Amino acid sequence: MAAPRRVSDLVIGEAELAELRTIARSRTEPAGRVGRARMLLAYQDDPSFFAVGVALGVHHQTVQRCVERAVTEGALTALDERARPGREPVITLEARSWLIDLACRKAKELGYPHEVWTTRLLARHAREHGPAAGHACLAGLAQGTVCKILDGAVKPHKVRYYLERRDPEFAAKMAEVLCVYREVKLLKQRSKPGETVAIVSYDEKPGVQAIASTAPDLPPLPGIHPSVARDHEYKRHGTVSLLAGIDLLSGKVHALVKDRHRSREFIEFLQLLDAAYPSHTAIKLILDNHSAHISKETRNWIAGQRPGRFEFVFTPVHGSWLNLVEGFFSKLARSVLRHIRVTSKQELKDRLIAAIDLINHQPVVHTWSYMLDRAA
Repeated sequence: MAAPRRVSDLVIGEAELAELRTIARSRTEPAGRVGRARMLLAYQDDPSFFAVGVALGVHHQTVQRCVERAVTEGALTALDERARPGREPVITLEARSWLIDLACRKAKELGYPHEVWTTRLLARHAREHGPAAGHACLAGLAQGTVCKILDGAVKPHKVRYYLERRDPEFAAKMAEVLCVYREVKLLKQRSKPGETVAIVSYDEKPGVQAIASTAPDLPPLPGIHPSVARDHEYKRHGTVSLLAGIDLLSGKVHALVKDRHRSREFIEFLQLLDAAYPSHTAIKLILDNHSAHISKETRNWIAGQRPGRFEFVFTPVHGSWLNLVEGFFSKLARSVLRHIRVTSKQELKDRLIAAIDLINHQPVVHTWSYMLDRAA
């Protein structure tokens, strides 16, 4: 006489059934979860451990354990493996703490020529010095085990840069620059801003390289190579400096391209601005703390101008991101200067000036909005 069929009272809600069907059809879920989901769905249709085992090719006791766990813990919980105790860890918690503390120190502090650790060097140091520090379990430490212990919490082989604030008057200077941007916003709201004041965001972009190709570029060929082909060798012709300022009210760019950016070149740019605006216009410049902007030569030239003609508003030290012209330089580098090749420095100068003329043909009025509400 056959033994009676054992039935467990398995109740699965509609939401859980839908989730089980999704998992049972999945190609990315772990195989164990997929198999258990199929067992529960099959048992829901035919509540027989033996029948489900035969249909899925598993032992009926496997089906029984899965169903009984689903009854007690829930259908979705039963899909996961139970936590197993495993063997006792070989590396103690004290040894792990010692290793992490070691990783937080620089390798050069311990007599190595390396600036930072490599995981292999860290593992070797731990093997050689760990037992003497009372951690005998580290005598056979492998590099892979070091990676597992650190596990992203400490990355001693990497360096992340930060910017230390060295200007004690950073907040006050930032507020002053933001007040200028607020003034620009108010002037723009007028129907006719007038010619009483001009606000210019100014900076230099030094080190623009004049690089020449040693072989002609090959144009794209459909179906062969879709991009311009260029020989990897090149010839340097030196560098130039771009001195540029954006009128924040009109969007016009005033620019000079010179071999250097000293006080005399800065004064030449100021003369360019002086000629560009009516004599009664007050010219306010937002600029950084470059030595050419505060030199004796520059101060003497400013002293010889009409009082109130030029006013300088300096950004804080390491606060050049507050200068709106930096965004213009970034766009210029990503468009005009990207992959540029010239035959001489003069050609580079001509193309930079041509680019400025093209921009001024349809000037874009730049607007600053970040932290503008903090301006006094």
